[in-house]
Amino acid sequence: MSDREEVRRRIIDAAATLLRDKGREGVTTRTVGAAAGVQAPTLYRLFTDMDGLLEAVAADGFARYLEKKYSQELSDDPVDDLRRGFDTHVGFGLENPEHYLLMYGRPSPGSRRRVIEQSLERLHQLVQRIAVAGRLSIGVEAAVAMVHAAGVGLTLTLIGTPPEERDAALPGRVREAILAAITTAAPADAPGVAQRAVGLKAVLDEVPGLYSPGERGLLDELLDRAANHT
Repeated sequence: MSDREEVRRRIIDAAATLLRDKGREGVTTRTVGAAAGVQAPTLYRLFTDMDGLLEAVAADGFARYLEKKYSQELSDDPVDDLRRGFDTHVGFGLENPEHYLLMYGRPSPGSRRRVIEQSLERLHQLVQRIAVAGRLSIGVEAAVAMVHAAGVGLTLTLIGTPPEERDAALPGRVREAILAAITTAAPADAPGVAQRAVGLKAVLDEVPGLYSPGERGLLDELLDRAANHT
């Protein structure tokens, strides 16, 4: 690690500790500089301003979250894997509320958005496995959007609620309601049109090059129309 990287790492760690212990208001140029043993010009040179430093802290926290999320061992039950992934997301937010608020409470372009896209890629993989298994009842993209919105909304709600006032059963109820809305209880003996379309599109994703881009675009449009048919 170069001297520059070592100093940058030290500053991010100091800011993250202050964020955890004192909240956003406790993270200032003066407090971070004192904790990291650097002067203000160093902070500005490495991060431009306080927003740049907070972006770096958020990205660093999200990297830890992604490491935990990707370390989840997948099972033979893709629905249960999504269930555990949902719990991991909510659990990270409650364990690291200040980091979570930086990442999701104030959306903006930049590094934070890139790492959120990485998280969505993992969610997409989990949902795609359900589709391949024939257990997804709506389109993959719609399911990803629903799970993501539910997870973020639930976590932000819980963070904003005093711990003693939180409903311990709420995360499980929200999670199961979302799973019930996007999945079937078990592989159906006679799946409907929508379910067949979702499953076929998921399987085709595993054989790239079978169709030309134009053919695949048209096929995706037709399969999405069928998947959204009720």
